[in-house]
Amino acid sequence: MSGYVYILASRKNGTLYTGVTSNLERRVWEHREGLTDGFTKKYGVTRLVWYRDYVDIGDAIMDEKRIKKWRRKWKLELIEAMNPEWDDLYEVLNG
Repeated sequence: MSGYVYILASRKNGTLYTGVTSNLERRVWEHREGLTDGFTKKYGVTRLVWYRDYVDIGDAIMDEKRIKKWRRKWKLELIEAMNPEWDDLYEVLNG
């Protein structure tokens, strides 16, 4: 099964959340709609600003755990390498 690691933000340089899923479009939609209680709902973290796809969900899970331990500065650099304007990439998924 394939998977994705993704980073959501509340706004540019705002609060960040790193997650993993097998269905990126559905999972980001769930965050946006506030369907699950927790960190993203509490802090309004709904903007998809970075993601990477993986052939194997196991690799995605390992990478998500690694990225969660990173310094904030490294996460910001990762986001800006892919998405310098901090556009909401969810719109691209649905475009």
